[in-house]
Amino acid sequence: MNQHQTSAPGARGAVSTHSVFGAPCWVSLTSRDLEATQDFYQAVLGWKWLRGALGDHFRTALVGGVPVAGIAAVASMWQMAVAWTPYFAVPSADEAASRTRERGGTVAVGPISLPPGRAALLADRDGATFGIWEGELLGNWEAWRQAAPAFVRLHTRDAFDSAIFYGEILDWATDRPGACEVHYEGGEVVLRSRGDVVARIVSGALEAAPDPTIRPHWQVHFAVADVTACARAAEKHGGSVLVESDREAVLRDPDGAQFTVTSHRQR
Repeated sequence: MNQHQTSAPGARGAVSTHSVFGAPCWVSLTSRDLEATQDFYQAVLGWKWLRGALGDHFRTALVGGVPVAGIAAVASMWQMAVAWTPYFAVPSADEAASRTRERGGTVAVGPISLPPGRAALLADRDGATFGIWEGELLGNWEAWRQAAPAFVRLHTRDAFDSAIFYGEILDWATDRPGACEVHYEGGEVVLRSRGDVVARIVSGALEAAPDPTIRPHWQVHFAVADVTACARAAEKHGGSVLVESDREAVLRDPDGAQFTVTSHRQR
């Protein structure tokens, strides 16, 4: 089994990445302990769980019956980092992987075939890890966009340089129908898909920082109704709170994976 089976977002009857592309389409978490991970995220985010077809180490998280994330307890088995990873929809995984190499990024895994599509795990020039997916998206992609992350944020050295890198790989700000729009708002580069904010890029990360939370990385922001309640639940169930306000909190799960909970009002 290949490690990229952790995050395939395809489902029958889905929208295809050939018509919808460039935006985040899935998020996945690598962990060490499946039961502990399930218990933590159920307590903090209210997720329910579905056993998939990939085996006992894999689960799909549900919110109101909508699949929102993939969990794979393979970090120790495959010597992978414990982390959340966003996946972006692309018309061609092979072409996106080639563009990544041409622009100084890294192709860590793939592209590999995972019917009904193809996936790859990549890293940008500064080492931030992200995935790409070609093929069918979730059966109701708009439902996923509403029930899943509020957005993903890239912490990087130079937001404008990174926006150019990702834009050339993912066809942002092109004249292709359905392409994502790129704007500069509030000191950040902002990516919009169909009017919704789906990604943000901010400068300031340090490439050689010993703390992985300061190095370039993608941060997943989950929309929640009560930020404070999520923070207290995280502490109660073995996680930690790194930063907290009434609008959002940066949390770390018991395995060490970092994510953010953001108030619905901030979307």
